Amino acid sequence: MATAVAAPFRFFSLHVARTLRLSPSLVRVSFAGEDLRHFFSDGHDQSLSLFLPHPGQHEPRVPVELGDGWWQGWRELPDDVRAVMRSYTLRGLRRDPDEIDIDFVLHTPAGPASRWAARAGAGDRVLLLGPAIADNRAIRFRPPEDTDLVLLWGDATALPAIASVLESLPAGLRVRAWLEVHDAQDVQELTTAADAQVTWLVRRSALDLLPGLPLPPAAHPYVWIAGESGSVKALRRHFVGERGIDRRQVTFVGYWREGLTEEQLREQE
Repeated sequence: MATAVAAPFRFFSLHVARTLRLSPSLVRVSFAGEDLRHFFSDGHDQSLSLFLPHPGQHEPRVPVELGDGWWQGWRELPDDVRAVMRSYTLRGLRRDPDEIDIDFVLHTPAGPASRWAARAGAGDRVLLLGPAIADNRAIRFRPPEDTDLVLLWGDATALPAIASVLESLPAGLRVRAWLEVHDAQDVQELTTAADAQVTWLVRRSALDLLPGLPLPPAAHPYVWIAGESGSVKALRRHFVGERGIDRRQVTFVGYWREGLTEEQLREQE
């Protein structure tokens, strides 16, 4: 049974249904479980918190029995017992049977989540903290109805969200997207009905490209940028300061920070 935490979010007890290696740096893990009948999301960049077991553990240790006090109880567990928590973006949701997909970046050197994903097999158990209400505050991509140009930037960690966003956009909407990846084999075929121009940057930074790049004229542009925090902040400054885009029409999300683990990043929040 799904465990309530703070509406609209709940814990979901899931297991690995299958894995698919997408590229040298990306693996897709499909999860299943009866709890997913309570899972709902209408977002295209839906954020989730995934809890993974340590090697040798049958399942992740999270004191869900504490209800709203789970967070403090989780923090008080020993480091080698407390479940590894990482933030991810929902890549796919299916019904009959209920399944979700999450794409993992296989970092080098590998952290605990990368090591888990690289070895994941059918039946492996996880906990997910996710939405039970389709429209929830962990959805950030919300372009106004009058948007006539969408600008997207992300690194490999934002690729699942951008792929999902592109799939959702209507025919004719102009889109310019820049995706930074570490390996040419990470480049994917992305599906969209929009008038989209997607630029893949292999071991290159959009900050080196954008300053001299003309953008299509637009009365109501909307910007969504996500990935490494330092790059996200720099790109936001570029779009607001140099391109003159209203800061209220720029959504920016730091998924990770260079040189810090997620635990260290959360300590600074």
